[in-house]
Amino acid sequence: MTRTLKVGLVQQSAWPDKARSLAESEAGIRELAAAGAELVVLQELHATHYFCQHEAVELFDLAEPLDGPTGRHLAGLAAELGIVLMGSLFERRAAGVYHNTAVVYDRERGRVGHYRKMHIPDDPGFYEKFYFTPGDHDAARGQGFEPIDTSVGRLGVLVCWDQWYPEAARLMAMAGAELLLYPTAIGWHPPDDDDEKARQKEAWTLIQRSHAVANGLPVVVANRVGHEPDHSGVSPGIDFWGGSFICGPQGEMLAHAGDEAERLLVTLDMDRGEDVRRIWPYLRDRRIDAYGDLTRRYRD
Repeated sequence: MTRTLKVGLVQQSAWPDKARSLAESEAGIRELAAAGAELVVLQELHATHYFCQHEAVELFDLAEPLDGPTGRHLAGLAAELGIVLMGSLFERRAAGVYHNTAVVYDRERGRVGHYRKMHIPDDPGFYEKFYFTPGDHDAARGQGFEPIDTSVGRLGVLVCWDQWYPEAARLMAMAGAELLLYPTAIGWHPPDDDDEKARQKEAWTLIQRSHAVANGLPVVVANRVGHEPDHSGVSPGIDFWGGSFICGPQGEMLAHAGDEAERLLVTLDMDRGEDVRRIWPYLRDRRIDAYGDLTRRYRD
């Protein structure tokens, strides 16, 4: 018997009003669960606006502990609907220690794992290093590039900026991940010209499809949509481009969203990755004896 998994994805707008943002997340979760989704994936920081466009200490008040109000609400939805749910939190771990954290809830079991974003950007409009501490790396404790075991399979959960790093995807695959999940918040600066916008979005799509190809795994990418202003007034804000997608283990597009709020639902053949890896055995042919310099910043 072929092993299948119905995967749903919510692409939405978000606002400074946490209740409004979570209500839209919940509506998408319920719609997908009613359509048979067994795993539902939400976008990065879906409970708030993308607050990293400027640096302001009062915005740390948006953060919550893992089992705070947002976490309890998501856990309750997973239990009520009988689904595995991947949500996103601005996590307050301790005073002065905050993370951008993806959290996985498994039906009535509640929270079964979390992943704290490892690669943290610092670019105009994306001042994440001010807000987020990188995740710890400790395989013995299941921290860092470690998959999360659930009732629907082993999930390789990564977050946004992680998507540009083939090392992160490879480490998840090497640890037995059965699919890769990328909750994301990425968009354009409005002054960019159309050609530059097209190049950026195509590169973003291409790099993540390449992780599917290189590792023989399905990839699920959830991005946000809509214009979000820079509340400091310094920049014109960000136009989040949407474009969420689900692709198979050869990078083949199975569902691709546009630039409006949307839900995607795909039935994945979870045995297909095995077939693909038999044809293209990249893991077999890796020259692990020759890759030692990958742990260096640069070869000079």
